[in-house]
Amino acid sequence: MQRHVLQAGFMALVSLGLLACSELKQSRPILPVREYERLIVGRLDAEYVGTENCVSKCHKHDKLTEDFLHSVHGEQLTPETGLPLVNCESCHGPGSLAIEKIDEQIKSVGEAKAKCDTSKFLDIMHLPPQAQSLICLKCHSAASIPTIAHWNASPHALNDVSCFDCHKLHQGPRQKVSRDEMSELCYSCHPEVKAQNNLMSHHPLREKKMACVDCHDAHGSTQDKLLKGSTPKETCTRCHMEKQGPFVFEHGDVTENCANCHAPHGSVSPPLLNASMPFLCLQCHNAHTVDSASGVRQLFVNRCTDCHSQVHGSDLPSPGVTGGGTLRQ
Repeated sequence: MQRHVLQAGFMALVSLGLLACSELKQSRPILPVREYERLIVGRLDAEYVGTENCVSKCHKHDKLTEDFLHSVHGEQLTPETGLPLVNCESCHGPGSLAIEKIDEQIKSVGEAKAKCDTSKFLDIMHLPPQAQSLICLKCHSAASIPTIAHWNASPHALNDVSCFDCHKLHQGPRQKVSRDEMSELCYSCHPEVKAQNNLMSHHPLREKKMACVDCHDAHGSTQDKLLKGSTPKETCTRCHMEKQGPFVFEHGDVTENCANCHAPHGSVSPPLLNASMPFLCLQCHNAHTVDSASGVRQLFVNRCTDCHSQVHGSDLPSPGVTGGGTLRQ
């Protein structure tokens, strides 16, 4: 008898479980994004009041308003642009509670000193980096540069870097670092690159003739080191087109990765070589001898490029000479 009771109870639990699962499978309408924002803020009684109601009272004399209106985001405030509407509440959440007592402040301290209650906004700066980036990605994942699709698996995202670490939206209308300031921004996390760029042979970052984003895509890439292009060589030949090839006589080690011979950020050996010649070449090639007027001598002190000047490849052979495709023409 007891066994039958246990079996009946078990079947009843199974039925309840199946019923609960079927309820979970029911289709339900997705709430508007603003409803989820209210949930994240933690105050479901807050409402959206619009940018004008916010800034006209508590930021009317603030430079932030002027900078925002002249920024890329501020330009989208006019509905006739056809772009997704971006305003203060898109990032900070609904603002009705923040300006709820602003009229009382204006009466007590004056309009110039009245401020909204920022504690009622989404506490952006204390969110985890991934959550900070999600605030931006809710718009930029659908309408932005294609490489944003790589962001979540990029080295920056995986190392707790958020959009706000590089983009300072309230420091001016530009809302992103200028090319002149970019290297210093990157050096704050990559000091070893700064040290390499201070070496004798370097790319002209110090001279402001190029920037880190000329080679790297900070938002993500299919390559290692966030490089642009499909291969390291493709990244380099964006500027060094004469080295691109294809050549009839190719230098096998440089067909894909220029970093086999060159240190991209800086070196003591020009031009950005990993080691001085002939020692760089001797890492792969055996030393050989030449016949000269003074007799046979071994090449240990010569630069290989004194003879092999077409080191990246050539279309013109040198008959009867092994490896002659790289010889000076």
